Amino acid sequence: MLKRSSVILTMVVLAVISAKAQYDPAFSHYWALEPSFNPASVGKEQKINIAAAYAKTMSGFENSPSTMYAGADIPFYLLKLYHGVGVQFMNDAIGLFSHKRFALQYALKYPLLGGNISGGVNLGLLSEGFDGSGVDTGEPDDPAFPSSDATGTGVDIGVGLYYMHRNWWAGFSVLHVNAPTIDIGETQSFKIDRTYYLTGGYNIKLRNPFLTIHPSVMARYDGTAYRADVTGRVKYTNGKKMMYGGLSYSPTNSVTVMVGGNFHGVSLGYSYEVYTSAISIGNGSHEIFIGYQTDMDLGKKGRNKHKSVRLL
Repeated sequence: MLKRSSVILTMVVLAVISAKAQYDPAFSHYWALEPSFNPASVGKEQKINIAAAYAKTMSGFENSPSTMYAGADIPFYLLKLYHGVGVQFMNDAIGLFSHKRFALQYALKYPLLGGNISGGVNLGLLSEGFDGSGVDTGEPDDPAFPSSDATGTGVDIGVGLYYMHRNWWAGFSVLHVNAPTIDIGETQSFKIDRTYYLTGGYNIKLRNPFLTIHPSVMARYDGTAYRADVTGRVKYTNGKKMMYGGLSYSPTNSVTVMVGGNFHGVSLGYSYEVYTSAISIGNGSHEIFIGYQTDMDLGKKGRNKHKSVRLL
C-alpha cells in the first residue's frame, strides 16, 4: 500500500514531466528513433530497421517515470512506387499512471529536387491506466482517487512529412491529430493535445575519411509547452566498425552526454541527461538504445542482401 506521501510525490513528478516534456516522452536518441514521432520516416532507407529504447527519468526518486519503446519498419516497392510500413509499441509509466500506445504506420515516397520526399500516417490505439488499488490516502472513499484499477482506450492518429537530400534531412509531423479525450473509469477523463514536431540534421564530412560530424535538432510544441534539443555527434567509421560520442542541449531543461557504436552487427547507445534545474546531477535520466538493420535490394526480387549495418 502506498501512503499519502507517495501519492503526492506521484503528482509532483507528473507536474514536472508535463512541464518539461508534455504528453510524449523525450528520447535523447531521437535521431535514431524517428518513427516514434514521424510516420513519414518509416522505410526511408532500403533496410529493415528494428529499434528499441528504455529510459529511466529522474532516477533516485520513488515512482520515477520509465519509458519503453520498440518499433520496426520496412520498405517495399509496389506499382512503380516506393513505400514504407512500420509497427511500434510504447509503454510510459509514471508512478501510479501508465500510458500505452500501439500503432501501425505507412509512408509513400517520391523523388523530388534531387532527393526524396515522403508523406506518412499512423493509426494507433492509446490505453491510459491508473493503479487505484495501490492508493492509501488515509481517507476512505476519497473521490479524487479511484479505489480500484481504472483504464480507458482511444484512437490516436498522426501524420508527417519527411525529406532527404544527400547529406541533409528534415521532417515535420503532428501526433494526436484528433486530440483524443480518453475516459478513465467512470468519473475521470484525460485529454491529449496535438503535438507538433520539427526536425532536421546534416552529415558533415571531414578531411579525415574516418570521422564525420552529425548535428541535428528537434523541436516540439503542444500548444502550451515546448522543448527543443540541439545535438552534435562525432562518428568514427572504419569498415564495419563504428563508434560515436556527442552532447545535446535542451534550453531551460537539460544537458545530455551520449556514447555508442556497433558491436557484432548490433548498435548500442547510452545517454545520461542532467537537468539544469535545482534537481541534483545524480537524479538525471538514463537511456539505453539498441538497433539492428538488414540491407534490402528492392530492385531484384528474391535477391535481398542480408548484412548487419546500423548507420547512426
